[in-house]
Amino acid sequence: MTALTKYARIEATGLWRPGPDAQRREVIVSIGDATLVISDLKDQALTHWSLAAIERANAGQRPALYHPDGDASETLELPDDETEMIEAIEKLRRAINRSRPRPGRLRWLGVAVSVAVVAALALFWMPGALRDHALKVVPEVKRASLGAALLDRLERVSGPVCETPTGSAALSRLAKRLEAGRLAVLPDMTRPSLHLPGRLIVLDRSVLEDHEEPDVAAGYVLTEDVARAAHDPLRDLLDTVGLRETFRLLTTGDIAPEALNSYAETLLTRKTAVPQIEPHLARFAQAELRSTPYAYAKDITGENTLPLIEGDPMTGKLTAPLLSDADWLRLQNICGG
Repeated sequence: MTALTKYARIEATGLWRPGPDAQRREVIVSIGDATLVISDLKDQALTHWSLAAIERANAGQRPALYHPDGDASETLELPDDETEMIEAIEKLRRAINRSRPRPGRLRWLGVAVSVAVVAALALFWMPGALRDHALKVVPEVKRASLGAALLDRLERVSGPVCETPTGSAALSRLAKRLEAGRLAVLPDMTRPSLHLPGRLIVLDRSVLEDHEEPDVAAGYVLTEDVARAAHDPLRDLLDTVGLRETFRLLTTGDIAPEALNSYAETLLTRKTAVPQIEPHLARFAQAELRSTPYAYAKDITGENTLPLIEGDPMTGKLTAPLLSDADWLRLQNICGG
């Protein structure tokens, strides 16, 4: 990875397409600290690709076509005459591949590779700077992958995700209605709700089964959404697993299973963060949802949730049903009743 210094000043022109339905646009490509920087012709950065997660779609062919690992819809095409940049990217990709852990290698070799990676990324030695860099370059597809991996570990404690054809469809409609990403229900979680990287919110079955109206479950979803907006769940994950795993994520695109296991246990035992009341109520208003049912579900006396009751944005207003009665019954039976 010492090749990073050698290629730091190389620039090239290319054609970048952010998605399958977008038009290609001419861009400037340069190599930064562990990233490939794609900028417009005014030198404004459009995106950063982690060098550890760049894939080539047409090995050995020209023009060279690249995309981020796991997202072939975003592409970068480098023409034949940008030979120096193509060779630089290929050399860096080979160097990164050689530094990836190889099953069966002697332990001392793994330590040597780790030391080499730390030396190559000395600029990001401070944990905070390295973490912030990871938050910028880790793509959404990798965040979703980490969220799915954590959900798999939560299932080992709580039991498998509750799914039925009609219940899962109703859950998707609830997520769409609340604009809250993806939802999942576990049968025996140690807390009513939590959120994971990749816009994934997990509910315990009791949130659905112990209440007569869907507004309570929706309130838990919105509360997790507010907490997620206030504090990136990937940031929390990296803060918990530490510097070594942050390095691993940047260089290999993965976090060790043992670290994910430990973090999943932490999620189940930590206290639920209480959002600030202003953004909390604003999120209920955005969703056109009453906050009072959720407030009384959290505290039947209402004493500890009085701001949510007094500040209910839907007080005195007519609201459309959150779900049909049939969908609500399907949700309440998603774990088998």
